[in-house]
Amino acid sequence: MDASRRSYDEQAARWNGPAGHAWVDLQGVLNEMFGPIEKLLVDAVSAEHAAGVLDVGCGTGSITRAVARRTGHCVGVDISGPMIEEARARAEQEGVPASFVQADAQEYAFEPAAFDAVISRFGVMFFSDPVRAFTNLRSTVKDGAALRCVVWRGPEENPFMTTAERAAAPFLPELPARRPDQPGQFAFADPERVHHVLAESGWAGIGIEPVDVVCTLPEKELVTYFTRLGPLGTVLPDADERTRAEIIEVVRPAFDPFVQGTEVRYTAACWMVSARASHAKLS
Repeated sequence: MDASRRSYDEQAARWNGPAGHAWVDLQGVLNEMFGPIEKLLVDAVSAEHAAGVLDVGCGTGSITRAVARRTGHCVGVDISGPMIEEARARAEQEGVPASFVQADAQEYAFEPAAFDAVISRFGVMFFSDPVRAFTNLRSTVKDGAALRCVVWRGPEENPFMTTAERAAAPFLPELPARRPDQPGQFAFADPERVHHVLAESGWAGIGIEPVDVVCTLPEKELVTYFTRLGPLGTVLPDADERTRAEIIEVVRPAFDPFVQGTEVRYTAACWMVSARASHAKLS
């Protein structure tokens, strides 16, 4: 099995398993926490006056639905069955003109020139072959279509995102190390790499601008947040109750610098990535 296929299988297992179900269960908390980032993307794509928008890595579809309300229709794509099922249910319940596809956006045969814009909130860092993925996305948009993605900058600028694993490290030596050259949260932290990926896949007018967004969540949700999401969410389900309790006892105080009364507050250090589709390189 080649590395690309192995990476895809790992991502599919993760997002169709515990991680996908956790995002469904915690979607209210996550959508509120990342609400300011959603607004950035929705405002950006609305300014494009795009009639057809593709939301990549749409999760449970909060941004897809928000864009659909503004533009009249939006399509969300995600590899996670549980999240796509929830997204469809929410759109139907709310009467929003959004539709959803469960697929790997790197490989899916989208209709050519079907969209005026592509957006993503933290959904494009997990491709096993980013150049292939962005080439595929370029093939489904019209010439000159806009790309707007928000991705994480590095872990050193996002201490909140690594607090749990750093505090739990003595208990969980088997926690996989984050590698910047592998699919994952910080895979697009290096702006030079992002620029290279987009240029190689035929996008032009590339812009990579830092954005710092203050995010919040209720303190009462903090333990659920760090035990179900991120690296701890992949290993704690298999831990015995004693070990789990010990880890929570150590990890929870590590978040104290981010706690302000009943609220957890941190700065999400991200890149706003923009580009324009060019079909000059399409073979």
